Amino acid sequence: MSAIEQLKRDSQRLRGSLRESLADPVTGALAEPDTVLLKFHGSYQQDDRDLRDERRRSKLEPAYQFMIRTRTPGGVVSAGQWLKLDAIARTFGNGTLRLTTRQAFQFHGVIKRELKTTLQALNAALIDSVAACGDVNRNVLVAANPLLPAVHAKVQQQAVALSEQFLPRSRAYYEIWLDAEKLADSGSEDEPLYGPAYLPRKFKIAFAVPPINDVDVFAHDLGFTAIIEGGTLRGYNVSVGGGMGASHGDPETYPRLADVIGFVEPAQVQALAEAVLTCQRDWGNRVLRKRARLKYTIDDRGLDVFAAEVQRRAGFALAPARPVVFAHSGDRFGWVEGEHGAGNLTLRLRAGRIADQPGAMHLSGLRAIAVLHPGSFRLTPNQNLIVAQVPAALRARIDALVAEHGLDRYRRDSALAVRAMACVALPTCSLAMAEAERYLPEFSAALEQVLARHGLLDAPILLRISGCPNGCSRPYLGEIALIGKGPGRYNLHLAADARGQRLNRLYRENLDQAGILAALDPLLARYAGERESGEGFGDFLLRAGVMQSSQTAADIEATHEPT
Repeated sequence: MSAIEQLKRDSQRLRGSLRESLADPVTGALAEPDTVLLKFHGSYQQDDRDLRDERRRSKLEPAYQFMIRTRTPGGVVSAGQWLKLDAIARTFGNGTLRLTTRQAFQFHGVIKRELKTTLQALNAALIDSVAACGDVNRNVLVAANPLLPAVHAKVQQQAVALSEQFLPRSRAYYEIWLDAEKLADSGSEDEPLYGPAYLPRKFKIAFAVPPINDVDVFAHDLGFTAIIEGGTLRGYNVSVGGGMGASHGDPETYPRLADVIGFVEPAQVQALAEAVLTCQRDWGNRVLRKRARLKYTIDDRGLDVFAAEVQRRAGFALAPARPVVFAHSGDRFGWVEGEHGAGNLTLRLRAGRIADQPGAMHLSGLRAIAVLHPGSFRLTPNQNLIVAQVPAALRARIDALVAEHGLDRYRRDSALAVRAMACVALPTCSLAMAEAERYLPEFSAALEQVLARHGLLDAPILLRISGCPNGCSRPYLGEIALIGKGPGRYNLHLAADARGQRLNRLYRENLDQAGILAALDPLLARYAGERESGEGFGDFLLRAGVMQSSQTAADIEATHEPT
């Protein structure tokens, strides 16, 4: 058993010494074991890496701060909740909200002495951060851009039900942060799904609604792809074993796309999901954390063996998977008609960051919209935002607020920029090897110059940037992806498709910006001159033979296609 496994078992159901760490006035940090347990409560301890050297020279401890992540299944919040989240960001955080690729909100810059107050304010908004991080089921993703609202509502209901079903039973969160009464046996609550050590690693679920794969369903441990016939939800294709994380130069770790193992009816979803989760609980690697995700469990045991065990635990056999066609993995920007005359407005938010900056007062603008708006807000898995269920009478006023506060970049950004994603990376992520969110505008602008030379500014090429190989921005599904290797240097990956159904592959290692652009320039020139009608950049690279359709065991990354 790894040290973290033992820590979880000895934690008194995720309590550890969190109370004592929070009360320690000497440091802005928690005791090291408590930083692990804190993740199960939805928060990470971080420090501002921009200030590390200066503070070290001044003989000060790092500038410790905390990131808090919400549990918001499907990324749906009311306008009233938005206003409370906005107030939390301005009062306790660094004045920004961040929308994640898992349809959650993140608050950055919270200091230790305000951590409890911040979580209480979040609870007052009827939102929590339970299990938003840690070795448990994380926030459940749901397609945010469905073409059939009635189907979307049913899928959203199933996602919420799974989120609730897989919450830890421990009362630690409520006792420590919300001052709930400690029950007599609260130190030994039963965890019927998770057991005494919870899962070997994090577990991610997504619901896709074709023809849009905005959730990147094959990137998840467990995926449900809605099967719609005659406008009715018939059930879901089930996929298992996706995951984006890897380590540079380590062939034992790799990104993997999920395999489709069959079809379930809506009434079978919860039993099937529980079977997959408990199978991973019992079979997952608890010795090597780098090999603890479900994708490795499946590869080590064999897909057929795993699928048979899941069906045994679920108590029923899976039906054959049904045909599915995905068109793309992006968002539908601008106004889209909804039901009963209401409209849905999708706004582009670069890397999901909502802040007030000169000429782009996004936080203030969305606050003004929330005051006016009677409907809801929906976060997309592409880090964008939908102002949903807008009455026709309010559209003109909301359009005016959008323009006034610079929220109309979806009308102005290039086809590349409007689809690009990046993780947070520096200065707060401890794993970051290179910039990502802060580098995205600069690199996008530089690449747009190359695209313009070749007449490709309108080509919807999918760009993703990650500060490290762990894959929070799902970089291995980018047609062009930069994966941080060191300060100012990246591995260049190419040739995923635009539908989230094929991994990209390593093309060049350890390049700076000039090297990346030099590598891309001749490929884009060929694409401009040789592409077929409607052909994506990644598909062209395969057809032209620039990239191989499969990899050898010696390659850094491994490729798995859904069956």
